[in-house]
This record gives sequence, structure tokens and C-alpha cells, in this order.
Amino acid sequence: MEELFKRLKIEPKDKNLYKTAFSHSSYVNEHKQKNDYERLEFLGDAVLDLVIADYLYSNHKDTEGEMTKVRASYVCENANFFYATKLELQNYVLLGHGEQKEGIKKAIIADIFEALMGAIYIDLGYATARRVVLSIITPYIKDPNISFFSDYKSSLQEIVQTSQKSVEYEVIKEEGPAHDKTFTVEAKIDGIVYGKGLGPSKKEAEQNAAKETLEKMAMNRE
Repeated sequence: MEELFKRLKIEPKDKNLYKTAFSHSSYVNEHKQKNDYERLEFLGDAVLDLVIADYLYSNHKDTEGEMTKVRASYVCENANFFYATKLELQNYVLLGHGEQKEGIKKAIIADIFEALMGAIYIDLGYATARRVVLSIITPYIKDPNISFFSDYKSSLQEIVQTSQKSVEYEVIKEEGPAHDKTFTVEAKIDGIVYGKGLGPSKKEAEQNAAKETLEKMAMNRE
């Protein structure tokens, strides 16, 4: 976890707090640990909301409704999953044996990101938590080329670009009459199939293929 602390540029005072932030209830039950990450997740969610709301209020002239929409796009499960994967938080998650066999679910990875922000807030205070949150999220808010995080294709593209790989989508099947078609699309990274998606249009099938790819990438990283 020291590598993670270096990436976040923090010096923890209570490292046990961070272990709690990464401890799933299944792990806690098996190891008779006192707390899982859920309370820290609750707090971290509030920290994220406040930091991004404050940032938008101070730096944008949007209406309340517009700011709410932007905040909801960058503080949500898809976004938190994206940030967590970029930070490789899935490498630190502590799961029970049953959960390990099933693989780390997307929702758990997203929750861990919130729990980590909650731990930083408790351990190092609001100023440090604010700095960390802004350093992670604002580059995406500022970049007009990055779509909202419901756009799985953009999220996947961002991740693979960091390792200088390429993503392509291929329609492998079309079924049904012209007015009611179902498309099946494969998402490939450097020619290797990672995900498959179905949809009533090529675009929706591509989004679903990208979504499955993101989820598989998260589960396969250990």
C-alpha cells in the first residue's frame, strides 16, 4: 500500500484506518476484524459530494441544475469505479474466500474509492482530502473531450491509453428484421477480445461491450 500512498502524495498517521477502508464485510467476518469499509464509504461519499460541489460553485457559472448534473456525472458508481481502477485500488481489496472466488464486483471497487477518501479525511483532515479528490477528479471535469462516465467507451479508452494500447469494436452478429435488429459486438484490446455486448443499435452494443470489458479488467487485476 506504500506505493498507493506515494501516488496520492500522503503520509498516513493511522495505517489501520486504511486497512479498514479496503476490508470487505466477508473478510471482516472471516478474520474477526472489528470494522469493514462501509462506514468510511458513507463518509467518503459525503466528502466527494462536498469537494466537487465546492469546486463547481467556485469555478463555474452554471445553474444549480447544471452543477447538479455535472456533479452526478463525476461522483457516481461508474466514475468512482473508473478512478479506483486508474489507481489500481482493486489490488488492495481484502475479501473473504467466497468473494475471492467470484471476483471483485464493480460496485465493491467503486465503494472502496469512497471509503479511501473517507479514511484520508479522518486521518489527515479535510484540506488533504480535498487536495486528493481534486487531483483525481478535476482533470476529467476540465477536459471537454472526456464524456460523462455513463459513457463506458470513453472510460475504457482512458484506461487503455495509459498503457499505450488500442481498443476496437467489431460487430460479430446481426439478428432480427430490419426494424428490430439485435447487434452483438466484441471489444478488443490490441486484437484480444475482452468483452461482448448486445444492443438494438451498434452504438449501444459497443457501450455494453466496453462495460463488460471494464468489469473483467477490474476482476482480473490482482
